[in-house]
Amino acid sequence: MMNSAGPAETLSAFAQFSAASPKGERGGIAAWLDQPEPFDAKGLRPKRQFRTVWISDIHLGTRGCNAAMLVSFLRSIETETLYLVGDIIDGWRLKKGWYWPDEHNEVIRRILKMAHRGTRVVFICGNHDEMLRPYAGLTFGGVELLLEAIHHTADGRRLLVVHGDAFDAIVLYHRWLAFLGDKAYELMMQLNIAFNAVRRQFHLPYWSLSAYLKKRVKNAVQFIGRYEDAVAHAALERKVDGVVCGHIHSAEIRQFGAVTYYNDGDWVESCTALTEDFKGQMAILDWAQEMRLYGETQGKSRNRQQDESASEALPA
Repeated sequence: MMNSAGPAETLSAFAQFSAASPKGERGGIAAWLDQPEPFDAKGLRPKRQFRTVWISDIHLGTRGCNAAMLVSFLRSIETETLYLVGDIIDGWRLKKGWYWPDEHNEVIRRILKMAHRGTRVVFICGNHDEMLRPYAGLTFGGVELLLEAIHHTADGRRLLVVHGDAFDAIVLYHRWLAFLGDKAYELMMQLNIAFNAVRRQFHLPYWSLSAYLKKRVKNAVQFIGRYEDAVAHAALERKVDGVVCGHIHSAEIRQFGAVTYYNDGDWVESCTALTEDFKGQMAILDWAQEMRLYGETQGKSRNRQQDESASEALPA
């Protein structure tokens, strides 16, 4: 059964999907894509249209991945181009221990389905899915695998699209420190999971404790600032108008002289994406915040309906 496949099988799905099924037959990957999806009330609303969407740092294969929220987001949009800006699959974590629930297959299935329906899907390799870098330049099931890309916006700007680990001195020069930091980060994410499990018991929406703490730790804030500056400087040297990256799990749009720095965030902590409309306007879409607002609106609607029902039940 495809819906119980692990990361090796889902990666090979890209290759299998490239070969079209005989006319009239709906087996294998095609049948998997046609399987019914979990109900999502937000999916009933009209899809939002974008020219381009960037997402990164999904970290499939880890418990911190907010796969269900990502699937909900992807079902709510239509886009001409979807960039997967690295760390989509967490090979580092999967080497340490096996974790691959059905929700993570749903992410793969949604991406493949978008590619099948005409969305250009570009996968930029990151450091956590570096095992895919030797295959850069190949296309699997309509998904282009690249090390970097140049994106042309609707208003004529040229943007360098990279994961961003090449600008992280710790990852680049002190790999053993990166793995040590990965372990500490994993512990923080376990705390984040437990924190949100308690919130769900009280019917409260997702809220990232780890992102909150990271933005208030002086060293983390300084590191993010230095990282953004290094990425923008590299973009200037490449003579592009801007750069889109991920890696540090911190969504941002900043101007560095003539260069615009974009970071699309992540789907472990903040659950954000970067979007481009058909005029070339760029924006960060905070899906976690939208889900919170949606939940509050639905809660107020239910309370109003209950109040109206109670009023109708009162004797005249």
